[in-house]
Amino acid sequence: MPISAPSPDLLLLHSLADRAFSRAAGAPVVDGNRVRLLRDARENYPAWLAAMTAAQHHIHFENYIFCDDEAGAPFAELLMQKAREGVRVRVVYDWLGGFGKTSPAFWERLREAGVDVRCFNPPRVDSPLGWLSRDHRKMIAVDGDMGFITGLCICRMWTGAPEKGIEPWRDTGVEVHGPAVADIERAFAQVWAMLGTPLPDDELIDAARLAPAGDVRMRIVATVPATAGLFRVDQLVAQLAHQRLWLTDAYYAGTAPYVQALCAAARDGVDVRLLVPNATDLPLLQPLSRAGYRPLLEAGVRVFEWNGTMLHAKTAVADGQWARVGSTNLNLASWLGNCELDAVIEDAAFARAMEAMYEDDLQNATEIVLDARHRLHAPGAPRRPRPGMTSGSGRSGRAAAGAIRIGNTVSAAFTGRRTLEPVEARITLITAAALFVLAALFMLFPPLLAYPAITLLAWGAAALAWRGVRLWRAQHQRL
Repeated sequence: MPISAPSPDLLLLHSLADRAFSRAAGAPVVDGNRVRLLRDARENYPAWLAAMTAAQHHIHFENYIFCDDEAGAPFAELLMQKAREGVRVRVVYDWLGGFGKTSPAFWERLREAGVDVRCFNPPRVDSPLGWLSRDHRKMIAVDGDMGFITGLCICRMWTGAPEKGIEPWRDTGVEVHGPAVADIERAFAQVWAMLGTPLPDDELIDAARLAPAGDVRMRIVATVPATAGLFRVDQLVAQLAHQRLWLTDAYYAGTAPYVQALCAAARDGVDVRLLVPNATDLPLLQPLSRAGYRPLLEAGVRVFEWNGTMLHAKTAVADGQWARVGSTNLNLASWLGNCELDAVIEDAAFARAMEAMYEDDLQNATEIVLDARHRLHAPGAPRRPRPGMTSGSGRSGRAAAGAIRIGNTVSAAFTGRRTLEPVEARITLITAAALFVLAALFMLFPPLLAYPAITLLAWGAAALAWRGVRLWRAQHQRL
């Protein structure tokens, strides 16, 4: 029996959805790719090292954290070796991500070997609040032939310490072949140009020159501060999913619009699930995180907490057709404040692999439910957290997510626009105590706080004046 052609209405709906995704993401769909799903450091790290070992022309390497430890040593040695062989090796790392984990001597050693190293957003006198924006991307591109987009940094937390019974952090990445590699390389070139001289035009890969490597459709979503491309995409997916939407996130702190989108999907019959970590090195954040679960649970969203050392993955899979893997967390710091990079993949086979991996992860997770008294409850949860290494990107990520949650709680307390939950009592009382102490200090020791405030105001004024003078000079030089 012949298969009937899609109806004109269905074709129009698909065309509109495709256009909506392109506009929301700021990234066109790219056909003809091959994508491999990589789980944890045990699959990601060997694939990265093998790809870079085979490099003949260039290696573009960008990561939020590159530790000078036993996990980072093989990567550093290989990058220096390839630079000595004449391969153009370029590395971007984030100043805050590497702070306290990688010494200046480490980067100098790479530079002496011929590696071109640039640091994203170190503290600057003319930018008092510049440190708020970070390069949170994790990517590798080799020779225009192969690219990697991932949630993994390079540090011992991702490899674990079996001899101490410490499991590696759980994380996810993808390996990409085909025309989409050109977009991965252009994403690197975008950040590279933000930090100095841009890449030469003849080194920018043209997607039209790359032969198809498979039949996977995908988008490379490269966001920079204040663009919110992934926020729009995540909102759109929550609105379009009609069967399943399964999310994994390391530092969930959903905004009201996103929470409303998830709740609306769940009430409409969509199987919405959220998998988040249980482990944390900031004890104050766990009750705050769980306070954010209540509206989701009440709407029918299923929430699970990972029982392993640390869940660091940032993924989504919807309706067995669509998936996202990358660096963007479901919070404002990632959506609006950072440079992020994600692969958005439209392929049934890949989505099925993602769903299978998600179901496997749930075998090591505890579901959070509401009990008879409508209180949050985690039946069967481990009594003690497992030992782990939590000094990596987890601390800064949890701090950012925690600041958002604290801000949400304090804002709700002041404005009365949301009913506060009992679990938020701790943060409201701590904030109240801090404000009382601050008020007392202002009253008893005015200079103690006035002088720092004066310094910050003067610093801000000087930074604005300096930038204004430079812009004025640039304007008059063009005239």
